[in-house]
Amino acid sequence: MLITEQKPLTEVLEYLAGEERLFLVGCKGCAEGCETGGETQVKEVRATLEAEGKRVTGTSTIDFACNQALVRMMLGAQEAKVLEADSLLVLSCGVAVQTVAATVEKVVHPGCNTKSLGGRHAEWRDGERCLECGQCVLEYTAGYCPVSRCAKQLFNGPCGGSSQGRCEVSPETDCVWQLIVERLTRIGRLDRLELIVPPRDWKGSLLAGPPSLH
Repeated sequence: MLITEQKPLTEVLEYLAGEERLFLVGCKGCAEGCETGGETQVKEVRATLEAEGKRVTGTSTIDFACNQALVRMMLGAQEAKVLEADSLLVLSCGVAVQTVAATVEKVVHPGCNTKSLGGRHAEWRDGERCLECGQCVLEYTAGYCPVSRCAKQLFNGPCGGSSQGRCEVSPETDCVWQLIVERLTRIGRLDRLELIVPPRDWKGSLLAGPPSLH
């Protein structure tokens, strides 16, 4: 299973600044086992955010939020509530955040950090999607992970060798930074690339994390 911990409330509220309405996504798989994104935690986080003045348009706790077919089906069943929201907050692993981002043309926020791999690695079948780095940056990269999907693990943008949207190392592969820029443009969040993100704490990222949302 993938081990997750909830991000601190202060960090999540920074993500949600300027947004009033959100839709919550949880997972009955690994996140429920970690007590970070199961039905109980989704209810608790909903109450916490509503106390902070946010309006939750709806929630969905999916059997495996890393499975795109299930995500598409479950979110499709609540399409009106999803469309009403300014963004979606995903209480699960980095794979689930990317799955939701690949399913809806909405801003998708990570509500958890993924810390380590403890077994079977999610349900995304066409490649690595999360390296359990412990400090999820998907908030800034439009739901595409530069740690797992960039051959050079670049955080600042594409390398000089990328060409026509393709990776220098694997020319048959899309440059993830090209995908990031394109999606940020589509969802009106290209300004996210102007933010200065603190350097990663590689030593501490896999240790005990910050307090949870509740």
